[in-house]
Amino acid sequence: MHALGMSQRLNSSAIPPANQSTVAALAQVEREKVFQWIIELASPESRENALLELSKKREIVPDLAPMLWNSFGTVAVLLQEIVNIYPFINPPALTAHQSNRVCNALALLQCVASHPETRSAFLQAHIPLFLYPFLHTVSKTRQFEYLRLTSLGVIGALVKTDEPEVINFLLTTEIIPLCLRIMESGSELSKTVATFILQKILLDETGLSYICQTYERFSHVAMILCKMVMTLAKEPSARLLKHVVRCYLRLSDNPRAREALRQCLPDQLKDNTFVPVLKDDTSTKRWLGQLIKNLTETGVPDPRGIPLPPQ
Repeated sequence: MHALGMSQRLNSSAIPPANQSTVAALAQVEREKVFQWIIELASPESRENALLELSKKREIVPDLAPMLWNSFGTVAVLLQEIVNIYPFINPPALTAHQSNRVCNALALLQCVASHPETRSAFLQAHIPLFLYPFLHTVSKTRQFEYLRLTSLGVIGALVKTDEPEVINFLLTTEIIPLCLRIMESGSELSKTVATFILQKILLDETGLSYICQTYERFSHVAMILCKMVMTLAKEPSARLLKHVVRCYLRLSDNPRAREALRQCLPDQLKDNTFVPVLKDDTSTKRWLGQLIKNLTETGVPDPRGIPLPPQ
């Protein structure tokens, strides 16, 4: 493992010729192990250990994703691991052991979602939809929280690429309401990842237009963000606040949303409530200042506004 990491980090001039051959040999041994574990995924008897070992290698073997995607039956095995858990999520009966095992499979899918060679095929196969039942769960136990967080990690890996193809796919699914529910009631870490996903959707032009297209969509997002600000005022988290402020700032780029935010932006973002939390966070302070500036500058208001609900 360490030898492979060294071979990636060090250039050839830094390694004496004799050691170069040793590093290359060790790297080849690591690759052979990876291929063996991929083969072992096909057997129910060896699958659990293979999932564990491969999940440990996902940060170390740069082409693990293509190896997984292009090997016979591997993706089907990973999906089978996910589907096998469905009967245990409602009513909630998931054990810690089951949660750890399926999260190892999810970690490998995150690896596939992150890689430029496999991401597009991953989306075209609609694999993220297999994760949504996990995001629907509401149990607060550790095993369910781990399941939701790891599932969010797969979606987070997709949106991190800033590719329009990813956003266009997600907008055809229920990811926004799922993220909003987790933002409202999840753990701090799950809230942070869910808010990051919403932020990335908003930063895309199509995503921003989609959310601001109707009163129902905008008001749902604005309501959840407002609730989060109220909670953060009592239980501060600089990491979570950063993503909330960025979401608000991006919403203010839309003329119709900007008009609405002038009426509904929480007072805690306008006064000194978060000054202690943000004292060392220059980027979030700058975003918050820009948000307030956007909302206080007088311009020609968009006569359409955010569409109101039917009376």
